[in-house]
Amino acid sequence: MSHPSEIVSKRASYAPVFAALGDPTRLSLIAKLARGAPCSISTLTEDTKLTRQAVTKHLRVLEHARLVRSRREGRESRFALNPEPLDAARRYLALVSRQWDDALDRLKDFVER
Repeated sequence: MSHPSEIVSKRASYAPVFAALGDPTRLSLIAKLARGAPCSISTLTEDTKLTRQAVTKHLRVLEHARLVRSRREGRESRFALNPEPLDAARRYLALVSRQWDDALDRLKDFVER
């Protein structure tokens, strides 16, 4: 696990991850990719009302946030989940949560004096 000061110093790098995850369609794509094998755009559009173009735009946002990697296989691109940005965001949220818990404990101690 990264040192807390290192996590805080990289705070701005988490913004694209949280922004990408803030969209229900992109969350759905992440869930599909989290099931395992890399998927084509055709596979990702199955059982949705989304066009291939719409899915492609969402995948580009996820790639920008480094949440997804793509690889060409013949005429198709295959997309796979990159879990590291999710893990880093989780560590950042855990750090923020601990900081809030500590601050609330200090406030409680102050008020109870």
